[in-house]
Amino acid sequence: QKNSCVLPEDLKNFYLMTDGFQMTWSVKTDDTPMPLGSMVINSVSKLCRLGGSSMYTLPNAPTLADLEDDTDEEGNGDKPEKPHFDSRSLIFELDPCNGNGKVCLVYKHAEPVVSPDTEIWFLDRALYWHFLTKTFTAYYRLLITHLGLPQWQYAFTSYGVSPQAKQWFNMYKPITINTALLSEETDSFVNKLDPNKVFKSKNKTPVLKKKPPSQPPGSQKSHTSMTSAKTSSLAGNSSRK
Repeated sequence: QKNSCVLPEDLKNFYLMTDGFQMTWSVKTDDTPMPLGSMVINSVSKLCRLGGSSMYTLPNAPTLADLEDDTDEEGNGDKPEKPHFDSRSLIFELDPCNGNGKVCLVYKHAEPVVSPDTEIWFLDRALYWHFLTKTFTAYYRLLITHLGLPQWQYAFTSYGVSPQAKQWFNMYKPITINTALLSEETDSFVNKLDPNKVFKSKNKTPVLKKKPPSQPPGSQKSHTSMTSAKTSSLAGNSSRK
């Protein structure tokens, strides 16, 4: 009522269920917990409007509307029209992103009557806009899917996440950070298992004992006759002695 606009149906149902949402999780490094993931949806009281007040407390201080640049390309090609900091748009902060930017609920057409159509946009620290989703439900799914990893919203920008955040993505969400590779090669993240190599039976060839070569019967007889002759000669010699 204060801003003369109506919440989208999915976001209104979310606030009827819970007044905001915050979930954080940590990882252990050297047995010391370190905060890592953060998923935040501001409560209704913190659903503050952007661009409505001065950035500083000085008289005639500049506002976000003074940064409006009409030279930006608006809605060219497949790119949606960017929000405006002036009275043409209504912008409300959904997630402060730990100071890395702001996720905003945007009413892009506020004149002469506020349009009920809303979108979710990401405003980075350089005050550039990046489109995320058309509905709050789709954004909420993205938030859960990315586990609230640091700077995950920058994955939807042209310059991507920082190298430090990319390391966390490679550890916990490798497919998400390599979406371009996934779209090019559908089998790049599929475990290629060759059962013939993994379950290859190791058949040990039986070691055959070598049998002595069979001798012909004639040779055996001559061998026995020679041994008998030797024994007889030895017996004769001993008798002589």
